[in-house]
Amino acid sequence: MPSLAGHFLVASPHLLDPNFVRTVVLLVQHNEEGALGMIVNRPVEKTVQDLWREIGGGPCHSTQSVHLGGPVPGPLMAVHRNEALAELEILPGIYFCASKPNLDALVEKTGEPLKIFVGHSGWGPGQLDNELAQGAWLTTPATLDWIFYDGGDLWHAVTRKIGRQLLQEMLRLKELPEDPSVN
Repeated sequence: MPSLAGHFLVASPHLLDPNFVRTVVLLVQHNEEGALGMIVNRPVEKTVQDLWREIGGGPCHSTQSVHLGGPVPGPLMAVHRNEALAELEILPGIYFCASKPNLDALVEKTGEPLKIFVGHSGWGPGQLDNELAQGAWLTTPATLDWIFYDGGDLWHAVTRKIGRQLLQEMLRLKELPEDPSVN
């Protein structure tokens, strides 16, 4: 299967794992060794500033929510737009890091798109491919707007987009009106 790095995994209604119900996962890596991603629509009750106080980090004024990246414990991770502090480019202009110096530098800056994650989502070799074959996940290319989305129910918005695309392809329509009842 081709790599889905830079794509969203969108929990299908058939996915019953409570860790992933109604989630949107940004895949950072996906290859023959497995996959790594972070849930982008699971904010926790803590801000980045609160977290930085707890871990004894440097100055931080960010009031953004921390996100639960998944059920697998591990280091703090971030998705951001600052190439100078990147360890990996997920897609053009979207970067990943987990090193403490890069994270410290990122939280000092304000106003730049940033998501900090505790935990992550991980799959062993072939595991994600099997889940995809079973229909547990829908996929779509990730976009900047949705990675840093702050407008409500992201899972609903992305599944609606995927459903509209499937309907448009099945009916071989050039365009599908936003409200079909207006025809």
